[in-house]
Amino acid sequence: MKAGIFFTGTGPILLLTTYSELNDPALVAKLEQKGIKKFIAYEVSESLVQERYGQQFKIIMGDLRQTDDLRVLDYDGHHVFYNFALSDLGNPVFHEKNMHILKAG
Repeated sequence: MKAGIFFTGTGPILLLTTYSELNDPALVAKLEQKGIKKFIAYEVSESLVQERYGQQFKIIMGDLRQTDDLRVLDYDGHHVFYNFALSDLGNPVFHEKNMHILKAG
């Protein structure tokens, strides 16, 4: 089980996943299907997430079966951002789908 904070265009979200890496191609494909084509993700320890989210974590984990691979634990960006210290974050994982950058001028 991995827990990760994904910084997206609309703010950070906290995900739980059975994928072994936060940049697993199948996970990236699922996120792209949900409109998330660009992100910076940081792994956070499962035990720390459990400590911070308590009962909510237990409910989500109870619903996460072996055949499931992705659950959103928290999508309130402000709450996610301030619930973890920057020192709690692992190394960043960057993903950017081939994007067309619009330039002013």
